[in-house]
Amino acid sequence: MSVDKAPSKTRQEKHTSSLKRIGTSPACFDHGHSGLERCFGVAMRCVVTSATLFCNQAWSNDFNEQKANLIREGVTPTLLYDGSVASDTAGGTRTGTAYVGNLRLQLTLDGKQLFRAPGWTGFFQVLSIHGGQPSNFIGDAQGVNSYSAKSALRLYEAWGQYSSPNGRWSFLAGRYDLSSEFYRLASSGLFLNSSFGTGPELSQSGIGGPSIFPDTSIGTRITYKPTPGILIRTAIMDGAPANRVNGETRFPGQDKGLLLVSEIAFLTRPESGDAHGIAKYRVGRGANFPAYEDKVALGAWHYTGTFRDLSLVSTQGTPLQHEGSSGAYVLVDRTLFRAVANPKSRVSGFLQYGVGDGRVNRIGSYMAVGLAASGLLASRPDDEFGIAINSARNGSHYINSQDAMTVPVTRTETAIEATYLAQVNSWFAVQPDIQYVVHPGTTPARANATVLQIHFQLML
Repeated sequence: MSVDKAPSKTRQEKHTSSLKRIGTSPACFDHGHSGLERCFGVAMRCVVTSATLFCNQAWSNDFNEQKANLIREGVTPTLLYDGSVASDTAGGTRTGTAYVGNLRLQLTLDGKQLFRAPGWTGFFQVLSIHGGQPSNFIGDAQGVNSYSAKSALRLYEAWGQYSSPNGRWSFLAGRYDLSSEFYRLASSGLFLNSSFGTGPELSQSGIGGPSIFPDTSIGTRITYKPTPGILIRTAIMDGAPANRVNGETRFPGQDKGLLLVSEIAFLTRPESGDAHGIAKYRVGRGANFPAYEDKVALGAWHYTGTFRDLSLVSTQGTPLQHEGSSGAYVLVDRTLFRAVANPKSRVSGFLQYGVGDGRVNRIGSYMAVGLAASGLLASRPDDEFGIAINSARNGSHYINSQDAMTVPVTRTETAIEATYLAQVNSWFAVQPDIQYVVHPGTTPARANATVLQIHFQLML
């Protein structure tokens, strides 16, 4: 994680600025026998802590004490469970209900504490995805639940980061989730619809998508902070996710190449220590942001691989080949109102707009706007309420390809979402959610869908 980041929806910004990303296993050997002993001791403490948890003593003083001891040693273990019940009550392909679950085990390693290597951090995350996929019966193109994917157990992230002593720059390498830092806003991170995380013009691009949930790839990222209010990031990633089954791809036989992403963010920092973000206690993909009042970000991405045109053919009758594929996006997140007497009581508005490569990808452009309010009730300062609307627009080449097959399509799919996140305590949150999807899957014959969801998160 970088100076703007916390330990990646898809949903809000990962790690805080104090948790700078980087790898640590080599350091065990750099410091000789004492380093090995320390690694072994920490590993044994992790085993004991995990055993305590799974023996139904998670809430005991012993468990809390052992976790605190690990943190003092430089290892922060976190166990997260996200679950959602999603029900299509009307419209879509058919009505139905599905359960979506994600289990995550995360380890953050502090190089200074563990190996006397200031500036170094390591982060490892194992992800288990299970349950159904609501989009199978809703038939939407964007995804009403950002935690839904094919069942899998995988190493989701494993990276190392070095941050300079003055905090101006950092370098990260390893298996890394782009959405933990790029294309990310605090206000939009409240919502469950996948597109409010990373827009579909990027999330559905390339060969199997970029390095985001549920499939990440290997690469590097550098962050530079010329002033406290400006962040510049660039990442170079493998052009396809690492866990594609049997090399499966939406573009068989094509060169995946590399994915290059750059973003510049302009931030207005708050005068007080009150952070602007959703789900205060969450970590990982759902983590809170470092504090900001307002944010404007401009980003661009480019694949170096070869891609087939969706509708145009060569003189030989084969799909036209394109070298490279690019897109860009703009993000705005602004505090519209904040109570003077209670800084946690605020209303923020956000805007997302992205343009993709409509020659080779289905989604040509995307736009979303929304409002998020926190601290509406004085007795519940950490709760959030939001309402937002997004629209994904088919590219002209996709529409032409469907017309050629006499398959009728609409130009856009639109989702309207209202949600309320109740932060019950430091380890449990509940989020009821309703979405209305217009033209699911851009299929004219498919009725508009009404989707009800209950999402919850447990964090230890």
